[in-house]
Amino acid sequence: MPKPQKPRPPPKPKKSAKAAKARRAAKPLRQVAALPVRRDADGGVEVLLVTSRESRRWIAPKGWPMKGRKPHRAAAIEAREEAGVIGRIGKEPAGHYTYAKRLPDGGMVPCRVAVYVLAVTGSLDDWREKGQRELQWVSGEAAAALVQEPELAALIHDLARLMDVAAGDPSGG
Repeated sequence: MPKPQKPRPPPKPKKSAKAAKARRAAKPLRQVAALPVRRDADGGVEVLLVTSRESRRWIAPKGWPMKGRKPHRAAAIEAREEAGVIGRIGKEPAGHYTYAKRLPDGGMVPCRVAVYVLAVTGSLDDWREKGQRELQWVSGEAAAALVQEPELAALIHDLARLMDVAAGDPSGG
């Protein structure tokens, strides 16, 4: 005599790629960035920008948080790997910005980036991504104009102005 079968629970709904994107849209992924800065010969603020590897747009060196590393340390590592610069990194973010990260399948996912100021003290002769990106030291005003993310542009503009004021230029530039 066959055993009676227990009733099966209803099947769980399948997780679709669309649902996964909707979940991501509700909660942006986190990244960290370094904003490398230095003073030029006249005492003005300069910002180092790099190009992204895929779209070649101007950005601050950034990447994913690193397990076992504090966010500001991960940001400093990104600056070293992407731009070949080292220096003193702030422990607290100077600000945040959001952008839409392009995925390999063409989709987009929102990312919220914590930005840490890196006071550059030196540069390396060789680094991990040398030759994969363009680098450019520019004024704070020019850097704000070159980046495509409005929140990052505003952050760069405000930081450069504050640094100018701190250096004794009350006009901010």
